[in-house]
Amino acid sequence: MLLAACGGTGGTASSSPTSSSLSGYINVFAAASLTASFNALGISFHQAHPGVGVNFNFAGTPTLLAQIEQGAPADVFASADTTNMGKLTADGYTAGTSKIFARNQLEIVVAPGNPKGIKRLADLAKSGVIYISEAPTVPAGKYSLQALASAGVKVTPKSLETSVTAVISKIELGEADAGIVYTTDIQAAGSKVQGVQIPAANNVIATYPIVAVKGTKYSDVANAFIDYVLSSTGQSTLETFGFLSAS
Repeated sequence: MLLAACGGTGGTASSSPTSSSLSGYINVFAAASLTASFNALGISFHQAHPGVGVNFNFAGTPTLLAQIEQGAPADVFASADTTNMGKLTADGYTAGTSKIFARNQLEIVVAPGNPKGIKRLADLAKSGVIYISEAPTVPAGKYSLQALASAGVKVTPKSLETSVTAVISKIELGEADAGIVYTTDIQAAGSKVQGVQIPAANNVIATYPIVAVKGTKYSDVANAFIDYVLSSTGQSTLETFGFLSAS
């Protein structure tokens, strides 16, 4: 697992311990598209609660789900869709009710300068364009299929990846010409890639829920982190990284 030590700032609910008393160590399993934003949230959370340690495991949502159900030590799960969250809940691995904390939208990702001249979803099916996608079980892959169907576009991906970060990486390396990821992924990649907007009529809004995992040894810390993500400060940070409001 890819782990990054980090932390987030106050904004916890009144039922949570104060920053002076909060202590413990949690593992947050979060969708790959949350990498940049959650690293930032983790740093500020730790600054507010020096006695707290936060590790992140970022991967495709179904990969995280499988890891948790196979016994990986997770305390918080942040999913890129409600389907995988629903499965984790139905299988009895969540503590409490999940809460929506962010939304996202899709965008076509291409190399800087857009060498293939891709301007719309239909261009992904053009001859000579190497299009790749996340697997259909990955939220972004599922959303991509919905967007393509809405636009009446039929295209077979040259490869199916396990996460949005894998798609971005292949575009950066020149191993593919285009893919569909989240707007936040393109913003996080900076000048390494370029985005092509998808019209609202064909776009799909992704919904992100978060929950504490059943059996966590530090439920107070897990819930405090969730409270922070949902706080006005946490929401402002997420919006800085391109996420849409949870409301």
